[in-house]
Parts: sequence; C-alpha cells; structure tokens
Amino acid sequence: MAASAALMMSTALVTVVAAQEKVLRIGMTAADIPRTHGQPDQGFEGNRFTGIPMYDGLTNWDLSSADKASVVIPGLALEWAVDANDKTKWVFKLRPGVKFQDGSPFNADAVVWNVEKVLKKDAPHFAPDQVGVTVSRMPTLKEAKKVDDLTVELYTTEPDSFLPINLTNLFMASPTHWKTKLDAIPASVTDPAERAKQAWLAFAGDPSGTGPFKGVKLTPRERFEMVPNKAYWDPKRVPKVDRVVLLPLPDANARTAALLSGQVDWIEAPAPDALPQIKAKSFTVYANPQPHVWPWQLSFADGSPWLDKRVRHAANLCINRDELKTLLNGLMGVPKGTVSPDHPWWGNPSFDIKYDPAAAKKLMTEAGFSASKPLKVKVQTSASGSGQMQPIPMNEFVQQALKDCFFDVELDVIEWNTLFTNWRKGAKDESARGAHAINVTFATMDPFFAMVRFTSTKTFPPVSNNWGYFGNAEFDGLISNARTTFNPADRDKALAALHKRIVEEAPFVWVAHDVGPRAMSPKVKGVVQPKSWFIDIAPMSVE
Repeated sequence: MAASAALMMSTALVTVVAAQEKVLRIGMTAADIPRTHGQPDQGFEGNRFTGIPMYDGLTNWDLSSADKASVVIPGLALEWAVDANDKTKWVFKLRPGVKFQDGSPFNADAVVWNVEKVLKKDAPHFAPDQVGVTVSRMPTLKEAKKVDDLTVELYTTEPDSFLPINLTNLFMASPTHWKTKLDAIPASVTDPAERAKQAWLAFAGDPSGTGPFKGVKLTPRERFEMVPNKAYWDPKRVPKVDRVVLLPLPDANARTAALLSGQVDWIEAPAPDALPQIKAKSFTVYANPQPHVWPWQLSFADGSPWLDKRVRHAANLCINRDELKTLLNGLMGVPKGTVSPDHPWWGNPSFDIKYDPAAAKKLMTEAGFSASKPLKVKVQTSASGSGQMQPIPMNEFVQQALKDCFFDVELDVIEWNTLFTNWRKGAKDESARGAHAINVTFATMDPFFAMVRFTSTKTFPPVSNNWGYFGNAEFDGLISNARTTFNPADRDKALAALHKRIVEEAPFVWVAHDVGPRAMSPKVKGVVQPKSWFIDIAPMSVE
C-alpha cells in the first residue's frame, strides 16, 4: 500500500510539474516544418521560426522595436569593415566566448566551415540542398579565410556594399556537432556525398547552433519542439518560456479554429472574416506595416504577354486596392511601389500606381485588346505559405478586377514550398507550366532583396530570383552604382534612382504590402511586433 501511495504521489507531482511548464504553441502558414539544419526552407517563415530562434548570423536583425525600422546589428561578429584598398575584401571581428549548443566553440574556423557548406562543392560537408536558399540571397560571396581565432576575411566576386545585410541569412551551425553525426554513419556507406547527406539529416533531427533555443524533437509535417539555451550569449534574449512547439497549419480557417479552441497560442495570418470573433474572445491581433510586398512578378521571356509596357501599366491601374483592403478587414497596406513614398529609396517615379480603370482600358485598347479579345495570362500561386497572406481570395479578387480591363487570368495553384523552389528556376523552366507571372511575396528590408535580385541580368535563374528575366544594361548600371557605393547616404540616392526606374518599367503588378497579422492568446506577453518580416520569440513569456 505504501509503495502504491508513493507511486500515486510521484505521478501527481509529475503532473503538476508538467502543468507548470510554460509552453508557447505556434500555428504556422507553412505545410511542413521548415528545415532545422541551419538554412531553413519555407521562405522567410523558415528563418522566422527555425532560423533566428536556434541560430545566429555574423550579423542579425534588430527586432526589439515596434516603432523603428529594423536595422542590421552585430550578431556573432562584433564589427566589420571593407578593406580600404580592396573593396572585395571584408574583415569581420568575431564575438569572443560564444559556444554552440553542443558546447564546442564558435570561432573563425566555424565561419569558414559554414561558408564552405554552401560554396565549396568538394568540401566533405557540402550541402547541395542548402545552396538555393542561401547563395541566391548573397550571390557575390566567394570565399572565407581565417586570420586568427576571432578574425575572418570574407571575399566577394565584386565590390558589394550589401554584404553585411545579406549575411543575416547565413546561419552558423556547429562543425563539431555535424562531425559527430558523420562519424556515426556506418562504414558501409562509402560515397562521400551520401555520407554528408545522411550527416545533415541526422543534424536536422538534433541541431546545434548558437541561438537562444535548442531543437529537441522533430516530427516532419507535424511538429517541432524547442527548449531554451540557458547559456545563450545575450542575456536579454535568454528565453522565458520552457518550450516552443511549431505546428504546420496551412489553411487559414484551420489555424483560426485552432486558436479559438485553445489548441495553439499564436497563429500567423488569421482568417480576415474571423477577426471580430477573435477579438471578441479577447485574443490580441498584432499588425504593423512591414517591408514586404505581395506582387505578381512578370515574365519577360519571349512571347510573354507582359512585354508591352502598356499592358503592365494597365494591370497596375485596374486593381482597386482599397476595396481589397476592406475584403481583408484592413490587414494590408496599399502599395505605390516596392517601397513607400516616405522611404529613402523612393525616387519619385513618374508612373503612379493607383486605381484608374478608364486609363487601364485605354492602354489595353491601344495594345489591341478588348472585352471580345481579352489578353490571356497565367499566374502561378500557392494555397498558403510564408508571407502569402490569403493567396486564393486575393488572387481571385485580382483575377476578377483585371477581367474588367480585358485580361483573362488563369490561376495555377500549387504547394507553397514547390512554388518557392520554382521561383528560382525561372519562367523558362518547365516548372512554370506555361505561367506568365508568379505570385511569391518578398521582403524589402535590404537593397538586394527588395530590388537587385529581380532586375539584374546577373541574377537570372538559377542564380537568384529574377524569375521573369527582367533586366538590361541600364538596370545593371544602376545596380552597380548602388552596390559599389559604400557611403550610406549616397547609396540611398543610388537606390532611389533604381527604384524610380523599376516602378516606371513595372516588372511587377504591385497588389499589397503585408502588415504581418498574427493573433495570440492574451497569455502571451512580451510581444514586440517589429516593422520587419521577422519577429523575436526569445523575449516572450506565457502566463
């Protein structure tokens, strides 16, 4: 009897302890858990939920303010500078005393190793599946060299003032921990590439970065769990929750139902028509204007219907974005271009993006189209995904709007991560399935992400995301001028000249700016919704 009573008391104690664990459960828009090995997929939702929480870059984003624009701050590098005599050489001074979650030291060797994992094809740890989501975001990075334990040199293929910003996307994984995974692979597996692949797969199930959270349980397509890294180098970001659980919930209505029923504490992109119910039940809805665009990116391949600028301008003039904003319950911004008129990169373009259906119809008539002879266009999109907001109703709204201006729009809806992969393959690839436009949202936090990768002839597929093959000598010159300008104020002027010409040439149909809506339980405290596509989980708590 005594033993039975002791067992009952022990069980009760375990139950109480478990009940006291502070767990934050997040419903993502992604259909799968973003990769956990240090270079996430699933777009920037991957960076937000398995990148930034578990890893650091040499540079990080400051996500501590809801009022100020996010800027790049020191991460694992304390300082950096371009060489005065060689603008393709950068020197980074590293943060001392930092350790990976497996206890091994972070140092210059680790930086070189992480650069080589995506750039050096003959490196034993080369990871082909990490290249696309990394190199396309920093295409000029060429090489890393160790100077001493806390100093590393990075080299670019050409002078590139954007490099420190781009490096926020290169997350540092533990070389020592990866090596233990490699050593555990049976000797019967002899092919070096296969051994590396299996080591990275094992690493993903038991990751080790330097970030505030440590991944502890991965069930693909179902859930991922993280616990605090109590030894994190930045005391302000040592987590306050005991566990974070990520759950893929790609359907907006399913996400909303999960929040309302208490299955999760936080959802991305709630269903707009459910906002009154969400607020009535005391959940908090967070939103903030973000550097993030919801567009159609247009094809300039031979035979594309978008080669006529009149058609591109007409499409931009035929959408009543205020009406779409009402449809989304206010959860969007109305764009005038890739950046807003108050942004230092604005440039005052001569083409004004607005709702003017009469002007749109006039342009379409001049281009040879009418109600009886509409222009057929095919657009590839997704049913969900990182930053896609509400892609089906939004695309159907645009489809109907353009019908009034003599467009016959066909929507090709595919899975989000497949769409994101297709984005790098380009309009000429068979993955486009004959599409003349692709609907992939993108962040505009830095010059390369906002403009360069869509307008440079050097970023044609598969190098980066110039899916539509837009670009010419004029744009290459504007980009080169901005990229080789290292004074911030002068660089802003050069980028404004680039943005002006982008809007005037209209390689996009600009539909919306995201405001990053997310709904959370009132139990979640310490939330800062920054003016960024990202958000920092580490300072949050659960009552």
